[in-house]
Amino acid sequence: MASPKIIVLDDDPTGSQTVHSCLLLMGWDTETLCQGLQDPAPIFFVLTNTRALNPTAAAAVTREVCQNLQRAIAQSDVQDFLVVSRSDSTLRGHYPIETDVIASALGPFDAHFLVPAFFEGGRITRDSQHYLLVEGEPTPVEATEFARDSVFGYSTGYLPDYVAEKTQGRIRADQVQRFTLTDLRQGCLARLLTLQDNVCCAVDGETQADLDSFAQDILTAASRGKRFLFRSAASLLTALAALPPQPVAAEQMGRYVRGRAPGVVIVGSHVQKTTRQLECLLGQPGVGGIEVAVTRLQSDGPQGADTLLQETLAQVGAVYRRGEVPVVYTSRQELNFASVEARLDFGLRVSALLMAVIQGLPEDIGFLISKGGITSNDTLSTGLALTSARLLGQILPGVSVVCTPAHHLRFPNLPVVLFPGNVGDDQALATVYQRLRGAGG
Repeated sequence: MASPKIIVLDDDPTGSQTVHSCLLLMGWDTETLCQGLQDPAPIFFVLTNTRALNPTAAAAVTREVCQNLQRAIAQSDVQDFLVVSRSDSTLRGHYPIETDVIASALGPFDAHFLVPAFFEGGRITRDSQHYLLVEGEPTPVEATEFARDSVFGYSTGYLPDYVAEKTQGRIRADQVQRFTLTDLRQGCLARLLTLQDNVCCAVDGETQADLDSFAQDILTAASRGKRFLFRSAASLLTALAALPPQPVAAEQMGRYVRGRAPGVVIVGSHVQKTTRQLECLLGQPGVGGIEVAVTRLQSDGPQGADTLLQETLAQVGAVYRRGEVPVVYTSRQELNFASVEARLDFGLRVSALLMAVIQGLPEDIGFLISKGGITSNDTLSTGLALTSARLLGQILPGVSVVCTPAHHLRFPNLPVVLFPGNVGDDQALATVYQRLRGAGG
């Protein structure tokens, strides 16, 4: 059975956090998409960054990617493919906007599947209820801070009701087909073959073996002509791609550090988990914390942003010249905004400032750690001005490392850690720092 090419439209760059040795594409013109289709890896990612956009812009970007994909597929020898709309394992993102656009542009599909389980990050789904493991205890996702997100909040983690809420009743809860743990473990191929009319399906997952079994049934059904669309977190991608172990073990990834030099850490995410991880990192020897008072972007205007940038770069240079690792982080307080649009616009201004910091970093840094999904996307596409990067693997479960091309003008062969905001224990960021510095200087 020939495996289809897996095409992932990723709303931030962290969906590749369970695979390796494949391409991440920061652009989606036809030529760039052809690179992904022609690459020998079974999977590639198109980093759309739509979670940072408003709904109208997210739909427009998704539509443009799909239209260019149609052209690229027509020019390639790819016969079979699966499309995955990869999004956050805590149910945040532009659903159903993105799956609706994909279905309209690349359909018809027989079904679309919601598969939010992400085992490396402690997210499981049981009896269609999505949970986060908090200190080892399953906690309904609606009881966590993620459900109160100012942009993508929701009232329930029971997936049929979540679908009804997000589609505003267009898809009723009783219309959502449920694939439970029992279904997955007994095998669900026969049922998959009966699906039609882009029916919405909610999929459980408690262990990787659950999704491995489900993926095999999916691939078999696809080989028999069924067309499926997925809205998933990262663990399903592990199952679909079925890759061997990564070339360099996580504990040894410090060997990628350039010239035994210190690196730089950029922290944009403001969720509570990131704040705790940042506090642990700042307690490590050999780091220098640099807080960026983003409230000045509200009060000081464009000229204030330039002043803040120059002050930040001066502090980075001073820390780096001491042989320490500069840790640049945005001020931690949660700000209030008059609307979702105002919140997203401010986020873009903060990101623009952080990207200007990256563009002004010393050229001989040994590594770069980017903390936060949207921050990481902008780091690749804007801060480093990449059109593609090769994924090396994971330095921690759910935390990916990519490498810039050898021909990059300022930072050739630079290892870049893409660290999601909501992944890892309190020591995780410090652990990544230790692994890179332990072998890097």
